[in-house]
Amino acid sequence: MKFLCVNAGSSSLKFQLFEMPEEKVLISGYIEKIGLEDSFWNTKVNGEKIKGAKHLKNHQEAVQVLLDELIEHKAVQSFDEIKGVGHRVLHGGEKYSDSVIITDEVIEDIRELTKLGPLHHPGNLAGIEALREVLPKVPMVAVYDTAFHQTMPKEKYMFPVPYEWYLKYSVRKYGFHGTSHKYITTVMKEKLGKDDVNLIICHIGSGASISAIKDGKCFDTTMGLTPLDGLMMGTRSGAIDPSILEYVCKESGKSIGDITDDLNKKSGLLGISGFSDSRDVENAAASGDERATLALNMYNDRVAKYIADYYVELEGKVDAIVFTAGVGENGIEARSEILKRVACLGIKIDAKLNDGIAGYRDKQEGLISSKTSKVPVWVVPTNEELMIIKDTYEIVSKL
Repeated sequence: MKFLCVNAGSSSLKFQLFEMPEEKVLISGYIEKIGLEDSFWNTKVNGEKIKGAKHLKNHQEAVQVLLDELIEHKAVQSFDEIKGVGHRVLHGGEKYSDSVIITDEVIEDIRELTKLGPLHHPGNLAGIEALREVLPKVPMVAVYDTAFHQTMPKEKYMFPVPYEWYLKYSVRKYGFHGTSHKYITTVMKEKLGKDDVNLIICHIGSGASISAIKDGKCFDTTMGLTPLDGLMMGTRSGAIDPSILEYVCKESGKSIGDITDDLNKKSGLLGISGFSDSRDVENAAASGDERATLALNMYNDRVAKYIADYYVELEGKVDAIVFTAGVGENGIEARSEILKRVACLGIKIDAKLNDGIAGYRDKQEGLISSKTSKVPVWVVPTNEELMIIKDTYEIVSKL
């Protein structure tokens, strides 16, 4: 059976078509700059990349390109072959602790939760509504980024602010990248041969978050009410003193919206070094750029800090530390620098093993810790799209 995975952003749309239950990717694509004159897309079939371009006014037209690509490249002969569609949705609030069939009520809830996901939900909704229009009989599933983290105990997700903010405005920690953290947890349960795993998962890339997994469930995570909280990222500041916002507003004359935009899009690695991509920062640091070196040290320090925090939260009972996502999977030097900072916990890296694992190496996953390390350290590539489709397949199969 064929299942379609869709991740619609404000001006982009990613898709993959899977053959299930074999978990085989038949075709994938990425449509960019929706709404702009220079819209384009890249489609990958059997390892071959095919490019296309034309002005796409909205997500409806982007969805039509998606469907045309499926037919043109013979991924399907008829749309009747598509048995389900899984949509990535940023925010499920407190109501959704798992993936669900999309109904009119679910769509209204997603629309209501746009106040908590203003950058992502308009695109998420546009993709859902466009596909429902052209595939009205195909069951669709919302897979929430926040769902996996809803097992956190209250003392972990509450902020120390007036309690009425929680009651009236839903102010609390929700966490994000949940699909990735759920996927890695599932993989590690298989690798370690146990369900009640205790893990520290480092999903570090342009966006970055770390989670503490206790007995196979999320116990704590770094992102908060929004994805801006927690770690320093490619363009996001991560956690900072909240007084900075009012101070800079007064000093600069900028609005709170302008400052929030700066913290989301002009901070992190970009704000310190001038580069948002960690590879560019590393290259600049290697050539002696002091600000790039500073940015890397700040980034690595913050990742190490949360690893240490979660090691304590898990009372030292950690089955594995796992690196995943862009930097986690490919950042050989970053992994080494981060783990040096937590060596006092008895965590020891094997330099040769670490150097041999990356997306561009022959080996993409495996152990990078030494035999004498108190905690095993793994590199495991994430696959959020596969997790979305597994949830979708499981739910649709029960209908």
